[in-house]
Amino acid sequence: MSVVTVTLEQRLADLPRLGVGISGEYGVRPSIDPTTFGERWPGLVHFVEFGTDTDRGLDPAVLRWVEAGGAATYHFLDVNFEELCDLDDGWIEQTMSFAERLCSPWLCGDSGMWHFGPRDRGHGLLLPPVLTRDSASATATSVRRLQEATGLLVLPENPPSLYYLGDLHILEYFARVSADADCGLLLDIAHLAIFQRACGHDPLTALDGFPLDRVVEIHIAGGGEAVTSDGYRYIDDDHRAVIHADSWAILEHVLPRATQLRAVCYECEHNAAEETVETFQRLNALFPAHVA
Repeated sequence: MSVVTVTLEQRLADLPRLGVGISGEYGVRPSIDPTTFGERWPGLVHFVEFGTDTDRGLDPAVLRWVEAGGAATYHFLDVNFEELCDLDDGWIEQTMSFAERLCSPWLCGDSGMWHFGPRDRGHGLLLPPVLTRDSASATATSVRRLQEATGLLVLPENPPSLYYLGDLHILEYFARVSADADCGLLLDIAHLAIFQRACGHDPLTALDGFPLDRVVEIHIAGGGEAVTSDGYRYIDDDHRAVIHADSWAILEHVLPRATQLRAVCYECEHNAAEETVETFQRLNALFPAHVA
Protein backbone atom coordinates (compact mmCIF):
# COMPACT_ATOMS: atom_id res chain seq x y z
CA MET A 1 0.00 0.00 0.00
CA SER A 2 1.39 3.39 -0.96
CA VAL A 3 1.46 6.17 1.61
CA VAL A 4 0.29 9.58 0.45
CA THR A 5 2.39 12.35 1.93
CA VAL A 6 0.69 15.72 2.23
CA THR A 7 3.16 18.56 1.92
CA LEU A 8 3.09 21.67 4.08
CA GLU A 9 2.30 23.72 0.98
CA GLN A 10 -0.79 21.57 0.36
CA ARG A 11 -1.89 21.86 3.98
CA LEU A 12 -1.47 25.61 3.91
CA ALA A 13 -3.43 25.91 0.69
CA ASP A 14 -6.36 23.99 2.22
CA LEU A 15 -6.76 26.35 5.19
CA PRO A 16 -9.80 28.65 5.23
CA ARG A 17 -9.39 32.39 4.77
CA LEU A 18 -10.81 33.93 7.94
CA GLY A 19 -10.23 37.63 7.26
CA VAL A 20 -9.84 40.17 10.06
CA GLY A 21 -10.53 39.12 13.63
CA ILE A 22 -10.44 40.30 17.20
CA SER A 23 -8.62 38.84 20.21
CA GLY A 24 -9.99 37.84 23.55
CA GLU A 25 -8.82 36.02 26.66
CA TYR A 26 -10.68 34.27 29.44
CA GLY A 27 -11.94 36.79 31.96
CA VAL A 28 -10.38 39.85 30.31
CA ARG A 29 -12.69 42.75 31.09
CA PRO A 30 -13.63 45.17 29.75
CA SER A 31 -13.51 43.49 26.38
CA ILE A 32 -15.18 44.07 23.03
CA ASP A 33 -18.03 41.66 22.41
CA PRO A 34 -17.76 40.64 18.75
CA THR A 35 -21.48 40.05 18.34
CA THR A 36 -22.43 43.50 19.64
CA PHE A 37 -19.61 45.06 17.66
CA GLY A 38 -20.86 43.36 14.49
CA GLU A 39 -24.36 44.68 15.03
CA ARG A 40 -23.08 48.27 15.20
CA TRP A 41 -20.37 47.98 12.52
CA PRO A 42 -21.21 45.05 10.25
CA GLY A 43 -18.58 43.29 8.22
CA LEU A 44 -15.49 44.32 10.17
CA VAL A 45 -14.94 41.33 12.49
CA HIS A 46 -14.85 37.89 10.90
CA PHE A 47 -13.38 35.68 13.61
CA VAL A 48 -12.40 35.62 17.28
CA GLU A 49 -9.01 34.42 18.47
CA PHE A 50 -9.49 33.11 21.97
CA GLY A 51 -6.58 32.72 24.35
CA THR A 52 -6.70 30.62 27.47
CA ASP A 53 -4.96 27.82 29.34
CA THR A 54 -6.08 24.34 30.25
CA ASP A 55 -6.76 25.44 33.81
CA ARG A 56 -9.30 28.17 32.99
CA GLY A 57 -10.92 26.67 29.90
CA LEU A 58 -13.32 28.37 27.50
CA ASP A 59 -15.24 31.56 28.18
CA PRO A 60 -19.06 31.52 27.79
CA ALA A 61 -18.89 34.63 25.58
CA VAL A 62 -16.70 32.98 22.95
CA LEU A 63 -18.82 29.83 23.09
CA ARG A 64 -21.92 31.90 22.31
CA TRP A 65 -20.08 33.40 19.33
CA VAL A 66 -19.15 29.94 18.01
CA GLU A 67 -22.61 28.49 18.64
CA ALA A 68 -24.07 31.35 16.58
CA GLY A 69 -21.86 30.31 13.66
CA GLY A 70 -18.87 32.59 14.23
CA ALA A 71 -15.37 31.46 13.29
CA ALA A 72 -12.74 31.11 16.01
CA THR A 73 -9.12 30.13 16.53
CA TYR A 74 -7.50 28.72 19.66
CA HIS A 75 -4.46 30.44 21.18
CA PHE A 76 -2.80 28.51 24.02
CA LEU A 77 -1.23 30.44 26.91
CA ASP A 78 0.49 27.74 28.92
CA VAL A 79 3.14 25.64 27.16
CA ASN A 80 6.93 25.97 27.04
CA PHE A 81 7.95 24.75 23.60
CA GLU A 82 11.61 24.71 24.58
CA GLU A 83 10.76 21.90 27.05
CA LEU A 84 9.38 18.82 25.27
CA CYS A 85 8.26 17.33 28.58
CA ASP A 86 5.78 20.21 28.92
CA LEU A 87 3.70 18.68 26.13
CA ASP A 88 2.36 15.85 28.26
CA ASP A 89 -0.55 13.72 27.08
CA GLY A 90 -3.04 15.43 29.40
CA TRP A 91 -2.16 18.93 28.14
CA ILE A 92 -2.36 17.83 24.52
CA GLU A 93 -5.73 16.15 25.08
CA GLN A 94 -7.24 19.21 26.76
CA THR A 95 -5.79 21.60 24.20
CA MET A 96 -7.20 19.51 21.37
CA SER A 97 -10.62 19.44 23.04
CA PHE A 98 -10.67 23.25 23.24
CA ALA A 99 -9.66 23.56 19.59
CA GLU A 100 -12.39 21.13 18.56
CA ARG A 101 -15.00 22.98 20.63
CA LEU A 102 -14.07 26.23 18.85
CA CYS A 103 -13.79 24.52 15.43
CA SER A 104 -10.34 26.08 15.23
CA PRO A 105 -8.62 25.39 11.88
CA TRP A 106 -5.17 25.55 13.53
CA LEU A 107 -3.43 25.94 16.89
CA CYS A 108 -1.28 28.94 17.78
CA GLY A 109 0.48 30.55 20.70
CA ASP A 110 3.47 32.60 21.78
CA SER A 111 6.56 30.42 21.65
CA GLY A 112 8.23 31.39 24.90
CA MET A 113 8.29 30.41 28.55
CA TRP A 114 4.76 30.51 29.95
CA HIS A 115 5.76 29.17 33.35
CA PHE A 116 8.90 28.65 35.43
CA GLY A 117 9.09 25.18 36.93
CA PRO A 118 5.99 22.94 36.80
CA ARG A 119 2.86 24.34 35.20
CA ASP A 120 0.60 25.69 37.92
CA ARG A 121 -2.60 27.70 38.26
CA GLY A 122 -2.27 31.38 37.46
CA HIS A 123 1.37 31.44 36.38
CA GLY A 124 0.78 33.65 33.32
CA LEU A 125 4.51 34.24 32.90
CA LEU A 126 5.76 34.95 29.38
CA LEU A 127 9.46 35.15 28.70
CA PRO A 128 10.97 35.02 25.20
CA PRO A 129 12.83 31.97 23.90
CA VAL A 130 16.61 31.85 24.08
CA LEU A 131 17.63 32.86 20.57
CA THR A 132 20.05 30.04 19.82
CA ARG A 133 20.13 27.20 17.30
CA ASP A 134 19.73 24.58 20.04
CA SER A 135 16.65 26.34 21.39
CA ALA A 136 15.13 26.61 17.92
CA SER A 137 15.71 22.89 17.40
CA ALA A 138 14.07 22.03 20.73
CA THR A 139 11.08 24.25 19.93
CA ALA A 140 10.73 22.65 16.51
CA THR A 141 10.67 19.18 18.09
CA SER A 142 7.78 20.24 20.35
CA VAL A 143 5.86 21.87 17.50
CA ARG A 144 6.23 18.75 15.39
CA ARG A 145 5.01 16.57 18.28
CA LEU A 146 1.93 18.73 18.76
CA GLN A 147 1.14 18.70 15.06
CA GLU A 148 1.46 14.92 14.89
CA ALA A 149 -0.64 14.41 18.02
CA THR A 150 -3.50 16.72 17.03
CA GLY A 151 -3.49 16.60 13.23
CA LEU A 152 -3.68 20.40 13.21
CA LEU A 153 -1.09 22.83 11.95
CA VAL A 154 0.67 24.60 14.80
CA LEU A 155 1.69 28.22 14.33
CA PRO A 156 4.39 29.36 16.78
CA GLU A 157 4.29 33.10 17.47
CA ASN A 158 7.17 35.47 18.20
CA PRO A 159 6.54 36.75 21.76
CA PRO A 160 7.08 40.25 23.17
CA SER A 161 10.12 41.31 25.17
CA LEU A 162 12.62 44.13 25.48
CA TYR A 163 15.49 41.83 26.44
CA TYR A 164 16.72 38.66 24.73
CA LEU A 165 19.46 36.10 25.24
CA GLY A 166 21.14 34.41 22.28
CA ASP A 167 22.82 35.37 19.04
CA LEU A 168 20.03 34.91 16.48
CA HIS A 169 17.69 37.56 15.14
CA ILE A 170 14.19 36.58 16.22
CA LEU A 171 13.11 36.15 12.60
CA GLU A 172 16.02 33.78 11.93
CA TYR A 173 15.03 31.85 15.05
CA PHE A 174 11.46 31.29 13.86
CA ALA A 175 12.56 30.60 10.29
CA ARG A 176 14.66 27.75 11.70
CA VAL A 177 11.72 26.49 13.78
CA SER A 178 9.45 26.47 10.73
CA ALA A 179 12.00 24.67 8.58
CA ASP A 180 12.77 22.00 11.20
CA ALA A 181 9.15 21.46 12.28
CA ASP A 182 7.63 21.84 8.80
CA CYS A 183 5.06 24.22 10.22
CA GLY A 184 3.39 27.50 9.40
CA LEU A 185 3.96 30.66 11.38
CA LEU A 186 2.10 33.36 13.27
CA LEU A 187 3.90 36.68 12.86
CA ASP A 188 3.08 39.18 15.58
CA ILE A 189 3.94 42.47 13.94
CA ALA A 190 3.70 44.57 17.10
CA HIS A 191 6.07 42.20 18.89
CA LEU A 192 8.46 42.36 15.95
CA ALA A 193 8.41 46.17 15.98
CA ILE A 194 9.30 46.08 19.69
CA PHE A 195 12.18 43.67 19.04
CA GLN A 196 13.55 45.73 16.15
CA ARG A 197 13.51 48.94 18.20
CA ALA A 198 15.03 47.25 21.27
CA CYS A 199 17.88 45.86 19.15
CA GLY A 200 18.48 49.12 17.27
CA HIS A 201 17.27 47.73 13.95
CA ASP A 202 15.18 49.22 11.16
CA PRO A 203 11.58 47.92 11.34
CA LEU A 204 12.09 45.78 8.20
CA THR A 205 15.44 44.24 9.19
CA ALA A 206 15.77 40.51 8.33
CA LEU A 207 12.34 40.23 6.71
CA ASP A 208 13.89 39.53 3.30
CA GLY A 209 15.24 36.22 4.59
CA PHE A 210 12.11 35.25 6.51
CA PRO A 211 9.71 32.65 5.00
CA LEU A 212 6.72 34.97 4.60
CA ASP A 213 5.10 32.33 2.39
CA ARG A 214 4.63 30.26 5.57
CA VAL A 215 2.89 33.01 7.54
CA VAL A 216 -0.71 31.88 8.07
CA GLU A 217 -1.75 34.45 10.64
CA ILE A 218 -0.71 37.95 11.63
CA HIS A 219 -1.27 39.72 14.93
CA ILE A 220 -1.22 43.48 15.21
CA ALA A 221 -1.80 45.63 18.27
CA GLY A 222 -1.27 49.14 19.47
CA GLY A 223 1.94 50.18 21.16
CA GLY A 224 2.87 53.48 22.73
CA GLU A 225 6.22 55.25 22.95
CA ALA A 226 7.53 54.86 26.48
CA VAL A 227 10.61 55.91 28.40
CA THR A 228 12.13 54.63 31.64
CA SER A 229 13.30 56.86 34.46
CA ASP A 230 16.88 56.59 33.18
CA GLY A 231 15.95 57.65 29.64
CA TYR A 232 15.64 54.30 27.84
CA ARG A 233 13.04 54.63 25.07
CA TYR A 234 11.01 51.67 23.88
CA ILE A 235 7.71 50.62 22.33
CA ASP A 236 5.31 49.37 24.99
CA ASP A 237 3.17 46.33 24.16
CA ASP A 238 0.14 47.95 25.80
CA HIS A 239 -2.50 46.90 23.22
CA ARG A 240 -3.83 50.42 22.94
CA ALA A 241 -6.18 51.11 20.02
CA VAL A 242 -3.68 53.16 17.98
CA ILE A 243 -1.20 51.10 15.98
CA HIS A 244 2.43 52.24 16.08
CA ALA A 245 3.88 53.60 12.82
CA ASP A 246 6.59 50.91 12.80
CA SER A 247 3.90 48.20 12.92
CA TRP A 248 2.03 49.73 9.99
CA ALA A 249 5.30 49.84 8.01
CA ILE A 250 5.96 46.15 8.71
CA LEU A 251 2.38 45.14 7.89
CA GLU A 252 2.35 46.95 4.57
CA HIS A 253 5.66 45.30 3.63
CA VAL A 254 4.53 41.83 4.67
CA LEU A 255 0.99 41.65 3.26
CA PRO A 256 1.83 41.38 -0.47
CA ARG A 257 4.52 38.80 0.30
CA ALA A 258 2.57 36.57 2.70
CA THR A 259 0.97 34.47 -0.01
CA GLN A 260 -0.55 31.92 2.39
CA LEU A 261 -1.97 34.45 4.84
CA ARG A 262 -5.40 33.46 6.14
CA ALA A 263 -6.06 35.71 9.13
CA VAL A 264 -5.19 39.09 10.62
CA CYS A 265 -6.02 39.49 14.31
CA TYR A 266 -6.29 42.97 15.85
CA GLU A 267 -5.50 42.66 19.55
CA CYS A 268 -7.54 45.44 21.08
CA GLU A 269 -9.53 43.82 23.87
CA HIS A 270 -8.81 46.53 26.44
CA ASN A 271 -10.23 49.43 24.41
CA ALA A 272 -13.63 50.99 23.86
CA ALA A 273 -15.19 49.68 20.67
CA GLU A 274 -15.48 53.15 19.15
CA GLU A 275 -11.71 53.60 19.40
CA THR A 276 -11.03 50.55 17.23
CA VAL A 277 -13.39 51.06 14.29
CA GLU A 278 -10.99 53.05 12.11
CA THR A 279 -8.25 50.44 12.48
CA PHE A 280 -10.68 47.61 11.72
CA GLN A 281 -11.75 49.46 8.57
CA ARG A 282 -8.14 49.96 7.48
CA LEU A 283 -7.24 46.31 8.14
CA ASN A 284 -10.24 45.09 6.16
CA ALA A 285 -9.25 47.31 3.26
CA LEU A 286 -5.73 45.84 3.34
CA PHE A 287 -6.85 42.25 3.87
CA PRO A 288 -10.46 41.63 2.79
CA ALA A 289 -12.18 38.49 4.04
CA HIS A 290 -13.16 37.50 0.51
CA VAL A 291 -10.99 37.79 -2.58
CA ALA A 292 -12.80 38.41 -5.85
